[in-house]
Amino acid sequence: MNPNLILYAVPFFLTTVILESYVVFKQHKDFVEAKDSMTSIGLGLGNLFIGLLTKSVIYVCYFYVYDHWRLFDLSVDWWWVWVFAFFADDLTYYWFHRISHEVRYFWASHMVHHSSPKYNLAAALRQTWTGNLSGAFLFYIWILLMGVHPFIVFFFQQISLLYQYWIHTELIKKMPAWFEYIFNTPSHHRVHHGTDLDYLDTNYAGVLIIWDRIFGTFQQEENRPHYGLTKQIESYNPAKIAFFEWVQIAKDLLHSDNLKTAWNYVLGPPGWSPDGSRLTVEQMRQEKKSKKE
Repeated sequence: MNPNLILYAVPFFLTTVILESYVVFKQHKDFVEAKDSMTSIGLGLGNLFIGLLTKSVIYVCYFYVYDHWRLFDLSVDWWWVWVFAFFADDLTYYWFHRISHEVRYFWASHMVHHSSPKYNLAAALRQTWTGNLSGAFLFYIWILLMGVHPFIVFFFQQISLLYQYWIHTELIKKMPAWFEYIFNTPSHHRVHHGTDLDYLDTNYAGVLIIWDRIFGTFQQEENRPHYGLTKQIESYNPAKIAFFEWVQIAKDLLHSDNLKTAWNYVLGPPGWSPDGSRLTVEQMRQEKKSKKE
């Protein structure tokens, strides 16, 4: 049975969150706010609890696909299968993460992780309660179809989450140049969490930043980012944050007067509106460009 590595890591998460908070306090920095951190921890614990309930359904789905539909028989004893699975998982995460910023349906779950105006280890724990329910796990089905055992898929999904924990900090400025070129780092991920227009929708990497370099979404950290959402949720209530965007989608659908508008409210980019009262990231960039001209 595949062990839940995230569950075992909880004591480490909580210990390092406290340690980082102490260091930040001693350095008189503004990286940490107690209420904000408690909200992040609450969202993380909720994600863990809901995950215990939903993972069993995902396990059944994954094993069914593997047992009945796999195209090849790839042994877990072959080293290259593990190498392939690592790159397949990381590439899949890149595209799922990118789509989660480009399609509002998936953004409704993912925006929870971006909702903190602070950037610290506690913010790494600020995880969705609806990601599994909205079908995020389906993006990885293709790896199972290739014949990779579900155990290996589960393993690398958790390894990716564990890796991304340490990059949520402002205490680490830069890693060595070679490391910054290949791997996701605190510097790269700070950019991803930035609400500055030049930083929005960039650096989607999980473990390897090379995907962003290949697909044209890489952005170097130039100035300290402003964090959170372009329109902040003024609340420390974990439940409100967890379901906030789903509620907004429901409200928009109630006011939709045709199927095309309803479709765009759900599957269009975040910020889409039929009258331009709200703007997508692309529209914000076009507006800025036109003002310069």
